[in-house]
Amino acid sequence: MKYRMFNAVMARSLVMSLAFGLCAPSLTAFAQDDKQDKKKQKERQQKSEAEARNSVYKRWMDEDVRWIITDEERKTFKSLKTDDEREQFIEQFWLRRDPDPDTDSNEYREEYYQRIAYANEKFTSGIPGWKTDRGRMYIMFGKADQVESHPSGGSYDRPTWEGGGTTSTYPFEIWWYRYIEGVGSDVEIEFVDPSGSGEYRIARNPNEKDALLYTPNAGLTLAEQLGLSSKADRIAFGGIGGIGGGQGGQQMFGQRAKDQPFERLDLLARLSRPPKVKFSDLAALGESELPKASFDILTAGLVINCLRVTETSVLTSFTVQMDNQDLVYKDVGGIQQAATNIYAKITAVSGRRAGLFEDVVTSSYVPEALEQGQQQKSAYQKNIVLPPGNYKIDLVVRDVNSGKTGIIKQGFVVPRYNEAELSHSTLILASRIEPLNGKLPTGQFTLGTLKIIPNATAEFKKDQTLGIYMQVYNVQVDQATLRPSVDIEYVMSKGGKEVSRVKEDGKNSLSTINSQQITLARTMALKDFETGFYDVSVSITDNVAGKTIITPKDTFQVK
Repeated sequence: MKYRMFNAVMARSLVMSLAFGLCAPSLTAFAQDDKQDKKKQKERQQKSEAEARNSVYKRWMDEDVRWIITDEERKTFKSLKTDDEREQFIEQFWLRRDPDPDTDSNEYREEYYQRIAYANEKFTSGIPGWKTDRGRMYIMFGKADQVESHPSGGSYDRPTWEGGGTTSTYPFEIWWYRYIEGVGSDVEIEFVDPSGSGEYRIARNPNEKDALLYTPNAGLTLAEQLGLSSKADRIAFGGIGGIGGGQGGQQMFGQRAKDQPFERLDLLARLSRPPKVKFSDLAALGESELPKASFDILTAGLVINCLRVTETSVLTSFTVQMDNQDLVYKDVGGIQQAATNIYAKITAVSGRRAGLFEDVVTSSYVPEALEQGQQQKSAYQKNIVLPPGNYKIDLVVRDVNSGKTGIIKQGFVVPRYNEAELSHSTLILASRIEPLNGKLPTGQFTLGTLKIIPNATAEFKKDQTLGIYMQVYNVQVDQATLRPSVDIEYVMSKGGKEVSRVKEDGKNSLSTINSQQITLARTMALKDFETGFYDVSVSITDNVAGKTIITPKDTFQVK
């Protein structure tokens, strides 16, 4: 009995062992398959996330910044391998375009995305507004200075430069920009909607808006009405009819230079390029040495003047001056024009950026006045309110047409004006001082009721006048007359020897001596001065307070 029980137990054990042996490999295989599935799932998830990230970066390049990213930037972005590199690139992309990196916000980026939102709202027509021609122009260059809109088309009297006559048009718009950096001045862009769908496209020539262009004997120009030109020629050769409108067409009216076929094609090419990163190359130059080749240097003058606003705020005026004869003039629509880019960075001794300004200075002359205009000077002025302290300015000027570049690095001190002490502003040597005669004091070179153009190089010709301007602060008032009692003299010297002394009597209509803040403004003829260098200073005596101050000497040259 016991033997049989033992055999039964052994049999059961053997069966269980065999069962376990058969099942154990299956459980192991199941665990391995589950692990592989999880690994594949994780890989698929990672791949999906990577594709999502790549699509975000691709959408940023192909949609968000499609119209403003340069070819070099696009090539660089495509070569990046990691997300960290891409994120850093995007950060630097916007930082390069930030007009004021010291602020928390990037004004350029904010305005850019506002333009996209506006384009999508106003110009969408079957495709998103940012993809349309009008949307692209608005996003790249902002709002036009003038817009001529014909949303319904209809009857249209052509201007003379389009050949005159009356026709019917498709809906069209004309956008006019006064100046676009990298494109030029007097930029006119025409958009036409021939399908009536609301999708306006940039027109290559004025005929594209003409709804009667292919209708025989309809919508003729004046030259075509008189038989001097053929509509067939206008269609075949893309002319305007009577203005070179086909071979042998007789001209009736003058055509604008910017309407010439090659000028239009050149404009379209310039409009298709991404906007230049404004003055970023000038900013980089400001950190480097001057150009090695002397012919690449553009000579410019800089003068810095300080006038009190409050005890802790000083109006600091930066005047940049260039000789027109050093600039290259280019024909722009029949006008000879020179343009100079100006970039300046102001830094405190602590290294903190205290100010930044950038602008374009243009000078234009009709061809017959160009020779005389080249004997003149171009000037630019920027006023910035700074607290007292020590600063330096890095200034870069570049002639757009020739590429000549000038760099000026200069330290300066913004003084502190004590509210209780007799003090004075910077002495300004001006090439011109004029009263505004009731005009509003707006724009550059205006101080109070006067227009003052400083001479940044302090060089004058004998047939010119020397302008002297300054402000005097905290003059005591005589309680008997309720007016200041001061003695003011302008002292000129040459080689340490006094050659002229002029007393300010207050009768000069440009000066005001009737309050605690005195304004001195006087012009002096230089015809009796010999050529050479002169020093000028101003002596101010406050008779009520019994104090005298003498300004530091300023040097000027008579040629």
